[in-house]
Amino acid sequence: MAYLGGGSLQAHREKEGWRYRLPLPVVRNRPGYHWYVVGTVCIGAFMAALDASIINIALPVLKRLFAVRMHVIEWVSLAYLLTLAGLLMPFARLADMWGRRKMYTLGFVVFILGSMLCGLSGSLPVLIAARVVQAVGAAMLQANSVALITAATPVQHRGKAIGLQASAQGIGLSLGPTLGGALLNWWGWRWIFFINLPVGLLGTLLGLLFLPSEPRRARRERFDLAGALTLSPALVALIYFLNMGPQEGWASVSVLVSYGVFGLAGAVFWWVEKRSPQPLVELRLLRISAVALGSVTGILSFTVMYAVLLLTPFYLDNVQHMDSLRAGLYMTIVPLGMTLLTPVSGALADRFGSRLPTVLGMVAACTGAVLLAALGLRLQVVVLAAGLFLVGMGIGVFTPPNNSSVMGSVPTHRLGVTGGLLNLSRTLGMGLGVTIGGLCYQLLLDVQGYVNEKTAPVRAMVHAFHGAFLVMACVAGLTALLSLKR
Repeated sequence: MAYLGGGSLQAHREKEGWRYRLPLPVVRNRPGYHWYVVGTVCIGAFMAALDASIINIALPVLKRLFAVRMHVIEWVSLAYLLTLAGLLMPFARLADMWGRRKMYTLGFVVFILGSMLCGLSGSLPVLIAARVVQAVGAAMLQANSVALITAATPVQHRGKAIGLQASAQGIGLSLGPTLGGALLNWWGWRWIFFINLPVGLLGTLLGLLFLPSEPRRARRERFDLAGALTLSPALVALIYFLNMGPQEGWASVSVLVSYGVFGLAGAVFWWVEKRSPQPLVELRLLRISAVALGSVTGILSFTVMYAVLLLTPFYLDNVQHMDSLRAGLYMTIVPLGMTLLTPVSGALADRFGSRLPTVLGMVAACTGAVLLAALGLRLQVVVLAAGLFLVGMGIGVFTPPNNSSVMGSVPTHRLGVTGGLLNLSRTLGMGLGVTIGGLCYQLLLDVQGYVNEKTAPVRAMVHAFHGAFLVMACVAGLTALLSLKR
């Protein structure tokens, strides 16, 4: 008797009786099985992106609720980012060793637990601790996502598959501000965390049923604990001074300490990895031109995107005096451009290779940044919308072929670590974008003689925004030139 997924029913019997093996044979044996894997991974990508964008709109509400200053409430977001940065690479290595399916499914469970604890929090310290738990789950998911897709998807469909995952992220980023505002108005701040529970439960179930099992390794590798214990503090310190330097001052005590931690831990990590027989991060992977180039250009691309996401709301508020609802609607244009173009870009990469779409993507982002630099005292809706759309579209066109190029250049047993490098590049790009965008704006105000933004006239602000957007256009242009070397 034929079995639904192909092959005989007897082939799926086991000695102890009737028992289905996971992932489900009815799905695993289908010709298009890899799309089930892609769909499952997209749920995790959507959930993580939604949570990243939904929390920002809730910070003012949480600030008033807990009666704290802005630099204190920012730890709700910063604690998540620091934990994520510190754990991405260790979890990526563990996934390569112990199994990506186990790690990804467990990541959903931990993220659900963290979300529930966030929603039940009665004080700010408890909420921050719960956000750390959430970030642990997010690190398990993000460290695995691209590796799972790469391992399951045939080469001719890899770009399209990675593009769909990027689209899921774009949808999550787009819905975050709107959905967060609705939940805050109707049900309260706790529901911005409770909304993760049904999505996470669905992802956990699909992960168990659909994600592929890895074959057992003949030789069990050892985990590089020394590497993890030195890399994590180095990355946490790096993300800390990138985020807190502009706010606390680059010469403040905490930022100076973070410089020292980054330098010392980074140097020790390099020394340990060069001598470890089974390193956490094989430094020789960076000798592969596609990995090195893809990581650097990935950092630069997200630097452009997050600088634009930082600067544009301030322009709309300081210069146009626009209310938060209208400003939020304009800002959804960036992730909307990403969402629409990522599947198309992936398909182009599958057909023509990664060089053409990566170059075109960064040229589009460069053009968008130049348009934003042309914004003046009066609101130019078409210029604003076109600039934001081109930046989002450019990152959406660039990211899938860049990731596909990197993941396709490494051996299968190092897909997890390489995927972790890509996600780490995105995290570093986020931190650099916020830091460089804000720093350029402030420096250009200082050059005009206005140290305090509150005393600066609107015209001086416009000039500062012009210069900051042009710097981002130059970064995008540099990324396009580097992409020509693929």
